[in-house]
Amino acid sequence: MLDHGGEPLVVIAAPNGARLDKAGHPAVPLSATEIADCAVNLAAVGVSVLHLHVRDERGGHVLDATRYRAAMDAIRDRVADRLVLQVTTEAVGQYNRQQQMALVRELRPEAVSLALRELCPDADAEDDAGKFFRELAEMDVWPQYILYSAAEAARFEQLRQDGFFGAANPFALFVLGRYSDTLMGDPAELENFLATFEPGAFPWAVCCFGATEATAVQRASAAGGHVRIGFENNRTLPDGSMARDNAQLVAAELRTLMRPDGPQRPIASVDWVRRQLAGRQ
Repeated sequence: MLDHGGEPLVVIAAPNGARLDKAGHPAVPLSATEIADCAVNLAAVGVSVLHLHVRDERGGHVLDATRYRAAMDAIRDRVADRLVLQVTTEAVGQYNRQQQMALVRELRPEAVSLALRELCPDADAEDDAGKFFRELAEMDVWPQYILYSAAEAARFEQLRQDGFFGAANPFALFVLGRYSDTLMGDPAELENFLATFEPGAFPWAVCCFGATEATAVQRASAAGGHVRIGFENNRTLPDGSMARDNAQLVAAELRTLMRPDGPQRPIASVDWVRRQLAGRQ
């Protein structure tokens, strides 16, 4: 069994995403009330960070500060401060990077996820993006940088070493797989990401598309990383059956980490996340 020095495992939940609808799964939470109900159950099974998407009146993806505030208010009414609320800036082909940055500046959420390839696609965007990334600390917003390939992870590490993010240890999310009816993530791909930086250089988490999610969760935990679980990427339980809801999925995958022959780590509390990762006392 690997020794992680007692560092707890951060569990992030992504309960809806930008694309899944009720036809895809009847329990996907779309409205502010449904998301708040889901949040209660997720907090109860060990989730400390909620990755939040909101939808418009037709159920479509939207980056809208008013809708975000309504959802966050509904969640906090139910769970108070027991979850870090991480909003997404995902473009989904609808928003440009100026609109994405404008949302964060208007909303000033506790936490935000940012795709490096969307906010800083190339060297020409680096001045503008770097200024924004460094501004996040001034706004007291905790960022997580989404990386879709080992090549992106290598670029992220070089930018980190150059001080680009305004933080020595920015938090990254490695994405295994893509949105598709058939393409599942390959947990073995995690090794390619890990080869791009020295162990302990920065905190990281993994999310994985499809039924291989549970295996990716196990590998990430064993390697000292953190995990993101939820309907945004997968609805299949480790036994191959369909999950009833997000909380059942998270609980089932966390149970696979508690086996005597598996990598065992304590689950991080929301206080630990705010203190150790988000830099809040």
